[in-house]
Amino acid sequence: MRVRVQRDLPVPMRDGVTLLADRYVPVGAERAPVVLIRSPYGRRGLFGYAYGRGFARHGLQVVIQSCRGGFGSGGLLDPLGDEHDDGMATVEWLRGQPWYPGAFAMHGPSYLGYTQWAIAPYAGPELKAMATQITASQFRDAAYVGGAFALESALSWTTLTNGMSRRFGGAALLTAPRQTRRAVLSGRPVAELDLVSAGQALPFYRDLLAHHADPAVPYWHRRDFSAEVGKVEAAVTMLGGWYDVFLPWQLRDYLAMRAAGRQPYLTIGPWWHIDVRHGPVTRAETLAWFRAHLLGDRSGLRESPVRLYVTGAREWRDYPDWPVPGMRPRRWHLQRAFGLGPEGPPEAAPDRYRYHPGHPTPVIGGPVLLADSRPRDQRRLEARRDVLVYTSPALREDTEAIGPVSAELFVRSSTPYVDVVVRVCDVHPDGRSMNVCEGVRRLTAADAGDVRRVTVDLWPIAHRFAKGHRIRVHVASGAYPTIARNPGAPGWDVPGVPADVEVFHDPSRPSAIFLPLTGA
Repeated sequence: MRVRVQRDLPVPMRDGVTLLADRYVPVGAERAPVVLIRSPYGRRGLFGYAYGRGFARHGLQVVIQSCRGGFGSGGLLDPLGDEHDDGMATVEWLRGQPWYPGAFAMHGPSYLGYTQWAIAPYAGPELKAMATQITASQFRDAAYVGGAFALESALSWTTLTNGMSRRFGGAALLTAPRQTRRAVLSGRPVAELDLVSAGQALPFYRDLLAHHADPAVPYWHRRDFSAEVGKVEAAVTMLGGWYDVFLPWQLRDYLAMRAAGRQPYLTIGPWWHIDVRHGPVTRAETLAWFRAHLLGDRSGLRESPVRLYVTGAREWRDYPDWPVPGMRPRRWHLQRAFGLGPEGPPEAAPDRYRYHPGHPTPVIGGPVLLADSRPRDQRRLEARRDVLVYTSPALREDTEAIGPVSAELFVRSSTPYVDVVVRVCDVHPDGRSMNVCEGVRRLTAADAGDVRRVTVDLWPIAHRFAKGHRIRVHVASGAYPTIARNPGAPGWDVPGVPADVEVFHDPSRPSAIFLPLTGA
């Protein structure tokens, strides 16, 4: 089908700012259903080809709009802050166009997905469908994972968006991760790292430092749409990755819709945020979704709403829901002599390590926004004295864990301000220790006491630990630069205070990891 393109359509906002949009029209279908895409990354190039022409060739109109402050759109980019008002103004503009048929859908990954959630609960019945990928209805919790500042992801994204606004901005996706890595290794204070990565102060980076994860902080009121997800009546499909930075909160959105009686579709593959491999799956599933809910052709929809890739088993499986039926959380206890198993722990002295903020425990792999986050061998990390390593005996049979993962640890620290990092690994017979999932909890003075019972939420998983492999758990107090170093005292750049940490695992304080075992 031939496609006609209208460039630089002016879209007025309520405050007088004008945003620009491109319209892709299938020739001969001037009033076809509309797919609206709102992007801070431009509206041409890959976006125009894959989304604009790609959907228009299948009989859909596509409107790709540049968010304010970039690529010709007026105003200044206030990340996350204007997407509700600007999105609703754009819907009002659509309603006034002679080619608007009275129905539209929305599409896009990451920030483009967030712009969907920003208006979805308020757009009315005209919004028929949403296709969201690697995204969530709020980014606050991804910026402060477990209360710890997600330094590398926050700095890399603000550096990226700053670079894209400059000449040759298309190269920013390649340069921003390198600039960020140089900055976090520079030794400069956290509050000055944007000066190293971008050469200037970055307002959104500094806003994130100033406004903590507490949803009650007024800064987040205009930027968090998670409480309204259950009100969305549009048909929603979600695609995520096991190693994506937004996965835990994307799954919360899924559960919120299910609790409200909706039936979204969910696909999770072995992908990270910028993994190009989820592109073909996204295109195929999105097109089938829009054909079903905009054009009335349901032939491309799968029967089961949930499709998961099981890592370790290397296979796709379909399920009726998430969490999957038959899953039961089982405690695997930390044991003396650094063992791990389902048996209750015997009496044992606590294990100890010292965390020094001047030499923070590093991270190898794990979910990061603009990095290759595939699993990596952790043996070099496990050799450090500031990482406790607990390992099960070799498994007698294949063991599958599909669902949420959490840890319950009994911890005592010499400082009230300390992070608790927990990681699950799959140890192969040749000794490779490959990370499967991780999580962190930042403790503050409000949590102070003698021995603290600490709950840590890890990334969810669908993984087979094969027969002959072993399950391994790390406990540490740093994962730098994925999370900012904890100085052991309030503030970002105060003099560091080392933390002497004890982890208890005895019958009265049974530290454990909760694994979502199936068929157990």
